[in-house]
Amino acid sequence: MHSASLRRLTRTSIVGVALLALGAGIYWTSDPVPTPLADFSVPFVYGKFAVPPDNPLTVESVELGRRLFYDPLLSGPNTVSCATCHRQELAFTDGKSGSVGVSGEPLAFSSMSLANLLWGPRRFFWDGRAMSLEEQALIPIQDPDEMDQDLDVLVEELEADPIYHDLFERAYGEISASAIAKAIASFERTLVWANAKYDRFLRGEVNLTDAEEAGRKLFMAHPDTKVSLRGGNCIDCHSQFLTSGFRAAFDGFSNNGLDGEDDLLAGLAGVTGRAEDRGRFKAPTLRNIALTAPYMHDGRFATLEEVLEHYNSGIQDSTTLSPLIAEATNSPSSEHRISLFLTPDEQAAIIAFLHTLTDHDFVTDPRLSDPF
Repeated sequence: MHSASLRRLTRTSIVGVALLALGAGIYWTSDPVPTPLADFSVPFVYGKFAVPPDNPLTVESVELGRRLFYDPLLSGPNTVSCATCHRQELAFTDGKSGSVGVSGEPLAFSSMSLANLLWGPRRFFWDGRAMSLEEQALIPIQDPDEMDQDLDVLVEELEADPIYHDLFERAYGEISASAIAKAIASFERTLVWANAKYDRFLRGEVNLTDAEEAGRKLFMAHPDTKVSLRGGNCIDCHSQFLTSGFRAAFDGFSNNGLDGEDDLLAGLAGVTGRAEDRGRFKAPTLRNIALTAPYMHDGRFATLEEVLEHYNSGIQDSTTLSPLIAEATNSPSSEHRISLFLTPDEQAAIIAFLHTLTDHDFVTDPRLSDPF
């Protein structure tokens, strides 16, 4: 049987059970008492995080959010869900240069990985146009190319579903666009990755190989030829433990030399209106990076080898190029070319280290998978 048919059959069966429960005298409650998510813990090395006071993490909100995340009911034609572009086995990306929604046309940006969203830059999407996870959740639902759903219509469809009626009642006491956004955001906040080989290394449980350790040192170092310190310059944009952009202001956004002056896209400038933000995009987390190809905001690089080669030979100069990239070099010569000048062995070592960031438990965890 086709997977879509199975999904419809499952939904029909669940709704039937709920209707029987109603007939047996089980009524909706009007005063929900959500259960705090007591067993939720995060690594201390990730630092402090904050959850909106009006949307605390609860068992009920996360359960509802997970169901909404995987449900194609959220799209106008009921064919596309959040999970269509954020697949668990691909670290919640989709393996495409441009994600494809209900329109069938590739979008301008690739799908960002949903990783450790409690930390890092407070703006979401590649260009930073959403200021919270709650705001972010509703944008693709309404976008005509992504999910093409009218929020009022969606609320009506959810109200007609007894299962959702119960889940929303227990989590938020109502079905509304705000409750939909809060529930999806709550589920996304539980997507914490912290059991990769690198994490086990930090906990003293395993050792890195010689190549991985060499790559780790290069990853963490900004090159300085005056003291013969070689480095991959990675940590300047990708924080040490989270490997995502930094939290302060717009430090998590950067122009990393993908395009020259004449070809710069608006990027963050589309949000701030500042010319100096042209070509600046959000620095993604490198957690599970081996699973999230293709790379960059437009998916132009198919492999990690291509990414490293970009920093060695492909940097395009422009007025907004990050100065941390413009001046970073491992070459003591006066050769006038923006390049890290990494050796092939150094590039291979960095890639070996990046593979230690893969959390195999996370991408197979049944608690995060499709509940239908």
